[in-house]
Amino acid sequence: MLVHICCAVDSHYFLEKLQEEFPNEKMVGFFYDPNIHPYNEYRLRYLDVEYSCKKLGIELLEGPYNLEEWLKKVKGLENEPEKGDRCTVCFDDRLEVSVKKAIELGHDKFTTSLLISPKKSQDKLEKIGASLQEKYNCEFIFRDYRSGSGTQIQGEVVKENSLYRQNYCGCLFGLTQQRDQQKKIMDEMFSPISNQILPESIESRLELYKKRDELEEKKIPYKIIKQRFLNYRILSGKLKIDKKIVPSYFLCYSTLNRNKMNGRIDYEKDEVAYLNRDEVKVLSLNIFNEIGNSSYKCVKDLIFNPPTFESELNIRQKITQNPYGLSTIVVIDEIIDGKYEIDLDAQIYEDVKEVII
Repeated sequence: MLVHICCAVDSHYFLEKLQEEFPNEKMVGFFYDPNIHPYNEYRLRYLDVEYSCKKLGIELLEGPYNLEEWLKKVKGLENEPEKGDRCTVCFDDRLEVSVKKAIELGHDKFTTSLLISPKKSQDKLEKIGASLQEKYNCEFIFRDYRSGSGTQIQGEVVKENSLYRQNYCGCLFGLTQQRDQQKKIMDEMFSPISNQILPESIESRLELYKKRDELEEKKIPYKIIKQRFLNYRILSGKLKIDKKIVPSYFLCYSTLNRNKMNGRIDYEKDEVAYLNRDEVKVLSLNIFNEIGNSSYKCVKDLIFNPPTFESELNIRQKITQNPYGLSTIVVIDEIIDGKYEIDLDAQIYEDVKEVII
């Protein structure tokens, strides 16, 4: 039996139930989910499924990540609600590719872990599966493992096995609607040109779950817990001195009251200039290197190869003596006297992150 897998949260308990019901059936997992976006989220979910299948002793295959083809198929359905026509097209694609893979491997049965997801329509999946069964002469196994107390047990299994609980189905369009309704910044789609790993970003979760795998491999006890914190994202930042744009780097948690300010240097101490408005501080690259124990040759180098987010927080603490400071701190190659104009669009928001203890 080939089992199409959408994510470990849905597949782990689903596969356990299939193993109980079909003890003599050789099962192969098939991860085919080109709808998942961005790519690092796709890699994270595959990593989690790989971990789950290893625990269950199930072989896992990875299908192609043909995102561009998937986008063409759902074109015109971008604004459809969850469980609407876009989802139907998505199911059609993923299940048809899955049944073809089943036949290629010589299997006579196929199914999908989408059946256990509370956000997916079982009726649609059953109809699509039945249609593909008739077309390809490969039996579709429809099972409702979420009825009764199934969903509750599934949640317990996820927790027991420290699986990654994603907070959106994977589709860019579903995520857009979800974040709009929540009035929440869509930080899943932030991918800094610097490749700096941001708090509670997909990249930070990927690192965390790789660490989980290492601890599991070494049989070191651990626990994944959640913590509330204030998160930060910078959307854009620009500094002009005497109307000329200057290469600049804004330290994390830099904010301005109205996203703009004009000012001049009020005083200067140890290559840190204090402007006369909005508590803005300007650092020379030299003092930034000294405080951060780095050796950047120019600010452009810093922009494309920044220190870690934690290192930036340490530098902020050393400058302001305030771990919760929100003053704008901007790094430039050297302090210049003149009229400073800053445009800064940044957001601070409540968030929850996972950590390993």
